[in-house]
Amino acid sequence: MRVNEIFYSLQGEGIHTGEPVVFVRFAGCNLRCPFCDTDFDSYTEMTEEEIVSEICKYPSNKVVLTGGEPTLQITSSLLFLLEENMRIVYVETNGTHQLPEGPLHWVVCSPKNGKVYIQRIDELKVVYEGQDMSQYDDYKAKVYSLQPCDTGDPVKNQEILQQTINYILQHPKWKLSLQTHKIINVK
Repeated sequence: MRVNEIFYSLQGEGIHTGEPVVFVRFAGCNLRCPFCDTDFDSYTEMTEEEIVSEICKYPSNKVVLTGGEPTLQITSSLLFLLEENMRIVYVETNGTHQLPEGPLHWVVCSPKNGKVYIQRIDELKVVYEGQDMSQYDDYKAKVYSLQPCDTGDPVKNQEILQQTINYILQHPKWKLSLQTHKIINVK
């Protein structure tokens, strides 16, 4: 598997913000959104056993499989191996590929430009840039998170943040998701 990095930090986004988790960032994505902060070309080839061994070096039993797009690489055998090692597994996906069978404790779907094919969505997380939100009306999820897009421009970011807050106040099924890892300056 092509792994961009494995690291231990606090979850910075969504319903699990603030939880200590081990992140496994897989390289590669089928969408390559312009605002994505992942290095798609840098990776190390690792076996499932090597991945799990690295994860087990950290004290948290919570693991976030992210990317890029993790569903291009994760397998059922990896999920069961993580379960055997007493890990609680979250996945963050754009939803354009099916999830493998196996123990997943929380599925975050952040649809971008493609059709969503996954059946299970625990948390729908939309990166907001002022777009028409009616395209998400038929998505069923336990939690709906709206995250202002980080453009890299502080003035534009403040405008998008205010638009996001205004939208949530008018549509209370959504909750604000900030990239707190950027705010508190942790990886």
